[in-house]
Amino acid sequence: MRSSRKWLAVTVSAALLASAVPAGAYAEKAASSAQGSSRAEEPSSPEASASQAVAAMSKAQAEALARKLVHIPDDYKLQSANYGKQMFDPNGEGFNVWNLYFVKKKDGKQIASIQAGINADESTLVSFSSDNYDPGAAPPSYPPEVDRTEAQQLAMSFIQSIAPALVGQIELDPYYGQQLKPPLNGDVVYLFRYNRIVNDLPYVENFIDIEVDGEGHVRSYRLQWEKSVRFEKAGTVLNSEQAIAKLRAAASPELVYKLIRNTAGRTSPQLAYVLKPVTIDAATGEVIKPQYEDDSALEASPVSAKPLGTAPKAGAQLSKEQAVQTVKDAFGLPKGAELTGSDYNEYEDEYEGVSRAQWNLSWTVKENGKDSGSVWASVDSRTGQIRNYSAYTNSRQQGGKGVTYGEAKAKAVATVKKQLPWLADQLYLRASDAKRYEGKTPEEVGQYYLAFIRKVNGARVEYDYVHVGIDAVTGQIREFSADVRDLAYPAKPQLIGDAKAIDAWMDYYRVELTYQKQHKYEWNGEPIPVEKYRVLVAAGEIRPGEGIPDGETKLVYRLVPKTVDEPVFLDAESGQWRNLETGEVTQLELPQATDVEGHPAQRELELMVAYRALDLEDGKVRPEAVITRGELIKMLVLSMNSGRPPRLYEAASQAKASFNDVAADSELFAYVETAVQQNLIDIGDGSFNPEGKVDREEMAELIVRALGYNTLANHEELFRIEFSDAAKVERKGQAAIAIGLGIMDTVDGKFLPDREVTRGEAAASFFRFLRVSSELREAPLRNG
Repeated sequence: MRSSRKWLAVTVSAALLASAVPAGAYAEKAASSAQGSSRAEEPSSPEASASQAVAAMSKAQAEALARKLVHIPDDYKLQSANYGKQMFDPNGEGFNVWNLYFVKKKDGKQIASIQAGINADESTLVSFSSDNYDPGAAPPSYPPEVDRTEAQQLAMSFIQSIAPALVGQIELDPYYGQQLKPPLNGDVVYLFRYNRIVNDLPYVENFIDIEVDGEGHVRSYRLQWEKSVRFEKAGTVLNSEQAIAKLRAAASPELVYKLIRNTAGRTSPQLAYVLKPVTIDAATGEVIKPQYEDDSALEASPVSAKPLGTAPKAGAQLSKEQAVQTVKDAFGLPKGAELTGSDYNEYEDEYEGVSRAQWNLSWTVKENGKDSGSVWASVDSRTGQIRNYSAYTNSRQQGGKGVTYGEAKAKAVATVKKQLPWLADQLYLRASDAKRYEGKTPEEVGQYYLAFIRKVNGARVEYDYVHVGIDAVTGQIREFSADVRDLAYPAKPQLIGDAKAIDAWMDYYRVELTYQKQHKYEWNGEPIPVEKYRVLVAAGEIRPGEGIPDGETKLVYRLVPKTVDEPVFLDAESGQWRNLETGEVTQLELPQATDVEGHPAQRELELMVAYRALDLEDGKVRPEAVITRGELIKMLVLSMNSGRPPRLYEAASQAKASFNDVAADSELFAYVETAVQQNLIDIGDGSFNPEGKVDREEMAELIVRALGYNTLANHEELFRIEFSDAAKVERKGQAAIAIGLGIMDTVDGKFLPDREVTRGEAAASFFRFLRVSSELREAPLRNG
């Protein structure tokens, strides 16, 4: 079995290890496997003496155990070791861990590494990851040497060897890591998650993650397991039908504008329905709010009932002095501010398809001859609009009696009206609960952050944002940022409505009955994020378990996204699912051809259908139909791009189309233009003929060009031509390479250059092309 040319890097940091606690159930076996190492062994360096003097396990013992558990070869040398306490279970005492980093070198250069985390208290493995970037290693095979079923067996074998006592307490998550489409670059990785099972139900916050590559290597392992968690006693719960009804009733779809850039580089707003997943109590059906739900709420009305002005138009170029004055007029400048930097910048806005220019200005604030702060601003040099403003100064030195949240809110609203008057009727303040500031001094508050959300046609514009920062001591504006795109929004269209949107999203989600932790972390009577809680515990500010009112899990029903092989959004007008990256119509389920069962190229055809390189008509792929030039180019470009649709820059999409019969609005435009850019096809007389039929000689040339060997192929005298109808073949070198590499076959010793290629034959050839290109990816000759 060949080693992979590049293994996936899975870095396990201290933060990651903080969420990985081993199960004591298999500690005894793991500890016994490390017998023979003396705990009295001296540390390897004086620097490590202090930590190892109190360590539950010495560094040498941890290294020996890591090498044994994950079979680390001797030529991997320990480069670094870190010892410390890691916290995951807040009700427990944490655990001590050795985080070890091994490297392999060749000619003085690092070519591979392995990380291993060892629980020093229980002598167990909590994490493992590997990375191989040796340029001389063989590339991964395509198709992979093991399929997902075989990889799953290898994953379970690894778990049985590392944590045998957990095998009876875990269950494979049937949804996690399911790749509906295998990658086309040869670097296949299978992801598996085994959830902890309690009372025959998953506790999804405890699990084992493991990765196996297409050649059968275990690439990474991570254990996340709590020992002290308490589980709610199972009682009467809603049945699935009742739960679905409750979840539907709690669903609240929202209209949102998303910014979509299609494969041709054109950008436009797309109106979508979004629906956040909902969780309910499994017994009562009551909605369980997210633990750290934002307490801010969007105000019902915009800052103004109507626009207070018109959008600034591009005019005469602002000079540096005019840009500086614009900032002074808008926000003023702190006393002692000196202009120390000015930068003029022009650039192409790829989203809006326009050129932009702006002044970037910076000031240094002086006090008694010393630097005491700074100011930075950016000004659109054609419209005079201030896009960003930031002032960092010492509030205490400037003095001030302080301002309330209400006063800051009023000032922020006034600032928005002044700076963005044409958007006043579209901007809504996201107001915070004023109670969060009660009892705090202005110095403790520091700064009020006020965000404004833009709505058009009643829909939130998710890619625009405006925020204002107000100094709680002085009341001065410390920050202003307005990232608002000038895009065309049509009048409010006809929508599918909330009911149909919920129907569609319920198809996207699946309903899961599971245990969910109900921890609410508090400090000084206020809720805090778990990350801050862990920092406070580590700093000794609070004891583990303190400030957690309830550490028990509850049974809940929740909405979980189904496995979808591409990011999608729900078109609010048509009700269709679309690709979030390209805007193309798609579907949640993988397309399946109904007419390939038993076909010699069934696997290859199914792969091309999965990547939509071949389209279906009434569910049929028509394997014996002759493939068209357009279909062949699409198949080739997708194969070369690891299955991803090509993307053109805005400037390229605005340029004249290379062919007179493939316009910019054609679904083939990006594929054909990419093929031209990569020298796969020639422009010739300016006609591409996308519906034209493809013969074997044309396909051979395309394949050889894609491999980068076309220049070499033009020297046909270098090749042994063995097909009997060579006299009929115009491009003998290309045909010889395609046949010699096994991508195409001869028929009764003949090449048959004029025979038209069927869809099944094309799919089979491009499947072989993927395999060969994986083997030849080192340094192709790209020229013509």
